[in-house]
Amino acid sequence: MAKLKKKTVKKGKTQKLYFGKEAHDAIVEYQLAESKKEKHKIYEHKIKNSFNKLAENLIFIHGFARDANSFQRLKLDCVSFLYETLEKFDPARGSKAFSYFNVCAKHFLIIQTNKRNKINNRQVSLDNFAGLSNRDKKSVETYSYIPSPETQMIQKEDRDRMFQVLKIIEGRTRNENEKLCIQAVEKLFIDIDKLEFLNKRAIFVYLREISGLNPKQLSVAMSNVRKNFRDVVGNNEEFKHMFNLRF
Repeated sequence: MAKLKKKTVKKGKTQKLYFGKEAHDAIVEYQLAESKKEKHKIYEHKIKNSFNKLAENLIFIHGFARDANSFQRLKLDCVSFLYETLEKFDPARGSKAFSYFNVCAKHFLIIQTNKRNKINNRQVSLDNFAGLSNRDKKSVETYSYIPSPETQMIQKEDRDRMFQVLKIIEGRTRNENEKLCIQAVEKLFIDIDKLEFLNKRAIFVYLREISGLNPKQLSVAMSNVRKNFRDVVGNNEEFKHMFNLRF
């Protein structure tokens, strides 16, 4: 069996990024190209490899595929999806191409994995109920839903991104009531897994108690915070895609 040759890196040289400024510039060049032939050439020579590496890394890091066949199929589907998304990236918004396509690819992989898991779950046989684990028995008996690791991951990332947006909004406002409102919303997201709300009214009451604002003050503050939220998210392509908003 032939031994794999160990790659050596000469001192003083840094490893080239697989999705750095060159790939970003190539995507801009692709969007500006007028003919399909020119676009295809730019994609094949300057962009495709970056998309391949991005898909590979995400699948490996987050364990989206468990065998070689599913890995290759998922990777090809992801790269095709990124290719179809090329025209949607807007460099004028200030986002880097890597950040934008990293989010797009991750969401695509999570959605595909959840679809696959849903199909697999439907095919589970309950003939041998006694052979199921106690956890699975309880899930069947109570019809409970246990989020997949992928779903839990995206929920955490969405929550972290929400905190980023709230911090930006809090830095913008000079109104004390709005600051109290934002701090109450942050507290809500921190404690969300411990709370059991039945409706929007219960959430409103909870925010009112935390902020110390009366109903009118909280309504006005919340309205202004929502306007700032849409402004912040609408002007950041990464946030916009994450929260799936249309403007």
